[in-house]
Amino acid sequence: MSNFLIEDKCYTLSDIYQCIQQSHTISLSKSIKDRILSSRNILSSSINKGNVIYGVNTGFGKLSSIKIDDSELNTLQNNLLMSHAAGVGPPVSNNIVKLMMLLKILSLSKGYSGVRLELVDKLLEFINRGCIPIVPSQGSVGASGDLAPLSHMSLPLIGLGELVYNSKKFIASKLLDTLKIKSIRLQYKEGLALINGTQFSTAYGVDCIMKLKKLLRIADIAGAISTEGLMGTDHPFLTKVNKLKMHTGQMEVANNLCNLLNESQIRNSHVDCDRVQDMYSIRCMPQVHGACRDSIKSASIMIENEMNSVSDNPLIFSDGDVISSGNFHAESVSQAMDIAAIAATELGNISERRIFALTKGDFGLPPFLIHNPGINSGIMMWQVTAAALSSENKGLSYPASVDTIPTGADQEDHVSMAPWAGRKLYQIINNLENILSIEILCGCMAIDFRKDLKPGIGVKCAYDIVKKHINEITEDKILQTEIKNINSLIQSDDLIKTVQTKIKLI
Repeated sequence: MSNFLIEDKCYTLSDIYQCIQQSHTISLSKSIKDRILSSRNILSSSINKGNVIYGVNTGFGKLSSIKIDDSELNTLQNNLLMSHAAGVGPPVSNNIVKLMMLLKILSLSKGYSGVRLELVDKLLEFINRGCIPIVPSQGSVGASGDLAPLSHMSLPLIGLGELVYNSKKFIASKLLDTLKIKSIRLQYKEGLALINGTQFSTAYGVDCIMKLKKLLRIADIAGAISTEGLMGTDHPFLTKVNKLKMHTGQMEVANNLCNLLNESQIRNSHVDCDRVQDMYSIRCMPQVHGACRDSIKSASIMIENEMNSVSDNPLIFSDGDVISSGNFHAESVSQAMDIAAIAATELGNISERRIFALTKGDFGLPPFLIHNPGINSGIMMWQVTAAALSSENKGLSYPASVDTIPTGADQEDHVSMAPWAGRKLYQIINNLENILSIEILCGCMAIDFRKDLKPGIGVKCAYDIVKKHINEITEDKILQTEIKNINSLIQSDDLIKTVQTKIKLI
């Protein structure tokens, strides 16, 4: 198993995502260990001087005016985890929780949190041994940190809560006994450092942005397949057309489409047809897909910046200052995921329009792409499913970041709602994968009606692998399996990898 060394550097989304996907063993470099130890010493010195420090020797939020006796400082931190573990709803996926844990380790390793090295080592032990806390999905507003989810993530460190291990659910205390893992008793500042932060929201951001980067290329593949199925032209994708607009994403999409459609016999068969121009969902792919690319790129930068940031409170500085601030507020994460949600929804919207065109019965295609319509309904319901999913996405893409609701007795009077932004983006992406799966299926079926003419090089490559994973539909049958099969091709990266053996995709 490979090792992932946490060093004094900025990490990319891909670094963090692949670390979790490939289950690397995570460890700290010496410089990081030294930084954590130094931060703890600075905080200890400040406490010994009798300084009043929020959340260390005071209560929390509206209770910050209450001074805590030195004898109760450790109890305060353990109580904090228990009292804030108030989440509800179905548990989030193990991958999201592992991302949360790694992002929390990254934040603590910056050396501004004042925790003991033993606490970070305990987090490392849990993630490296595959002990994954069960975290409810609801209960955070993304303001004073993702308090409830991070509390649930942290409970097993002190022997409470629940864990998943080898795909089975366990009471934390029992599993720790079985595995001979010792729980830890928190000391001053440590409970607060664990739950103050944006790691729940940012984990969704990392997961979703990485999936969307892949789906941007899948959308181009699907659109090119549909262009062939609908006997569209590639003239709107030419470089000399698209370079007249100053958008990087537009040029990238146009290049992808031209490469996918290169050497198409289908295109050559209708160069002298009387169709003047194609519908927008074909002709405007560079403009629409390109805008989505640019938006997701912007969101990616925001999430990556957050991932490499310190979102704790209070902050412990090397000059001895201990400063309360608002770095735990997840507005950047919320807005980034709202931007990504709009882009993902638009990819689904334009894809659904191409599905509609493929099933409508125009351009020499039979209604619903079935040989004997009437007795057979063909793939009518694929378009209905795509319409349902794209409509659902429109509702889900309403920005979470424009909402706020006061919490904490008005101490937290403006909140980011980043956790909801992440959870709904996650669902939008699941819907988008299915919409694009349906378009790919419909486009390949339409190509079957094009009299054995070969599509472009890239499209042919996609077509061949798709046909290996579906059965020919000549009469009505249950249609769910085909969608699942193509969705698996997308999620496994096999579709993109296969196409990229023949052409370059940006």
